[in-house]
Amino acid sequence: MLPLDLQLNGYKGVDFNADELSAHAMRHACRAVQDDGGGQFLATVITDRLDRMVVRIARLAELHRSDAEVAAAMVGIHVEGPFISPQQGFVGAHPAEYVLPAEIGAARALVTAGDGLVRMVTLAPEYDARLAVTRWLSNEGVVVSAGHCDPDTATLRAAITAGLSAFTHLGNACPAVLHRHDNILQRVLAADGLRWVMVIADGVHLPPALIRTIARVVGIDRLIAVTDATAAGGMGPGRFSLAGQDVLVADDGAAWASDRSHLVGSTASMGRVEDVLLLDVGFNQDEVPRVTRHNPRQAIGAELNDEPRVGSHT
Repeated sequence: MLPLDLQLNGYKGVDFNADELSAHAMRHACRAVQDDGGGQFLATVITDRLDRMVVRIARLAELHRSDAEVAAAMVGIHVEGPFISPQQGFVGAHPAEYVLPAEIGAARALVTAGDGLVRMVTLAPEYDARLAVTRWLSNEGVVVSAGHCDPDTATLRAAITAGLSAFTHLGNACPAVLHRHDNILQRVLAADGLRWVMVIADGVHLPPALIRTIARVVGIDRLIAVTDATAAGGMGPGRFSLAGQDVLVADDGAAWASDRSHLVGSTASMGRVEDVLLLDVGFNQDEVPRVTRHNPRQAIGAELNDEPRVGSHT
């Protein structure tokens, strides 16, 4: 069973949020993902102007339809935004000027552009009035994940009842300073009925001890590890792009905004994530594939068999 990364913004110099994404570039990224210990993934489209997001999602769907090699690797699309919190810290690397409150018409436009490939949407429950979009997406068979958000306990509980089933990169996309007792990490860890909790296990975003703590609270059967990699993934130090934003990669592999105020995705491969989980976090040989291969497939409700490579590297 191949690893399945539920949050991949790009890889090896290829930005899945680029306005003109070629089939050649997409095949290059798919091959590089596999070469570096990965396999299948959800191509992730982040917050931007709504019409731009629609075009980018439609382009990914077109590449999936027209290219067997891309279809074997890119098994769906994760739409991260624009229905997230605009508040500083919670908005993370997303451009706040394009953040929108959740609205069914906009959600329908994004899902329709994906032509059946949108498998996950990350949103902020507190910006989803009456949780209408959460209910609509859930009824459409899309996994609704909270992220870049700060819902109170009652709102989070109501969202879970409405169909919210996951949380995106717990411990990230939140301010560096939080209330020591009542904060989004504590609320998520205490939430009943939340099926999946995702973490960026790249060795940079979260310390290994925190990943161990999260795993002990939620259990291995509910934990999913992602890379959240961008075009900077697998490239080493330098300057890269994510949806038009500059990403600066330091010598230690951390990917920063141009002003170094916050991280912008990661540079990790899924191979790197599995090493971090095994060697640094202390998972055993059975637990690592559980959170990188088995659980992600269960989360998106797909029996995704290993696919042979299509084509060659020539």
